[in-house]
Amino acid sequence: MKETTIILRKAGKEKGALKLRNPVLIVGLPGIGLVGKLATEHMIREFKAEKVAELYSPHFPHQVLMTRKGTIRMLKNRFYVLRHPKKGSDMLLLVGDVQAVTSEAQYEVCGKMLDFFDSIGGKIIYTLGGYGTGKMVDKPRVFGSATHKDLVEQLKKQGLVFGVATGSIVGAAGMLLGLGRLRGMRGACLMGETHGGYVDAKCAQSVLKVLGTLLNIEINLTKLEDRAKESEKFMRKMEKEVERQRGLGGMQDGGLGYIR
Repeated sequence: MKETTIILRKAGKEKGALKLRNPVLIVGLPGIGLVGKLATEHMIREFKAEKVAELYSPHFPHQVLMTRKGTIRMLKNRFYVLRHPKKGSDMLLLVGDVQAVTSEAQYEVCGKMLDFFDSIGGKIIYTLGGYGTGKMVDKPRVFGSATHKDLVEQLKKQGLVFGVATGSIVGAAGMLLGLGRLRGMRGACLMGETHGGYVDAKCAQSVLKVLGTLLNIEINLTKLEDRAKESEKFMRKMEKEVERQRGLGGMQDGGLGYIR
């Protein structure tokens, strides 16, 4: 394999399978707190979205995964189709094991993703992720950064907070929007406020609530709530242990940034 390749699965090859109504690309690849990945995978499971394609790349880490069945599989990204239950915009959901590992690779891989999205007439992109603060947050806000000024004003009305998150958006969550804009596409990154040092289901829940409003769909968050409670309980326990260790003089300041 010399370059990034997208392979259509059986569902993607069926006649009319990829004819989507005003398709929106939803991206949830691994990142801070695994927020985007957790949120998008929850949508796939909740709505029983159908896998239509897989992306393989020589820019992914040189390893295979061993499964519980005793077999191996390549690292990959996956595309799923979710048709809107209320006749709104259909969705192409992108999740995966990893992201490309170098700057040059990100350009190549994201370019292939956008080629695929463009081939089905896609124009709108929402990337999902976490915005690390290093602090526990009881009610995570969802920050936004959009491709166009008029889109900022529209999304503010849907609950996104603009002008607070600063810095850069690293990886596919940012590159797909930047490169997409050069192709005439529009979109925004939805960043949930998170500690950043652990898998944050509670933050993913906040992101999904805003996304559900944007897409005009109802997303059942019951199972995600259970996981959020578990992750929060774990983090609280760890924070207490850190404070105890500091009190005994066995740990310096620095928080829980080492927990991934």
